[in-house]
Amino acid sequence: MHRGIATFTLDYGRCPPWLFARMVKLARIIVVAIIDRFGQEEFLRRLSDPVWFQSFGSLLAFDWNASGLTTTTMGALKEALFGMEKELGLFVAGGKGKTSKKTPDQILFWGEKINLDLSP
Repeated sequence: MHRGIATFTLDYGRCPPWLFARMVKLARIIVVAIIDRFGQEEFLRRLSDPVWFQSFGSLLAFDWNASGLTTTTMGALKEALFGMEKELGLFVAGGKGKTSKKTPDQILFWGEKINLDLSP
């Protein structure tokens, strides 16, 4: 395993809408292909790897060294999976700003929708 340190600049502003729309389309194609070939667990394993995740965000055409890569990539992923969650067996909860406060409710919503036992 390679290890190192990456330093990223703090960027301000938003991802341009035209770029975000392209990121969503490409994310949908990539995620469907990975899940179809390797399954949800493998996709989640890859997504949890910081190097793979950074590469995924770059592949989606977001600046590789931009400080907003994580939130922008996850936003694109959430939008890419919208409407396909049950089919793919995967959903994304949360988001930026006020949406982040809805994360527990979104998890409960999907838990009920797929009959997942969320009792402690």
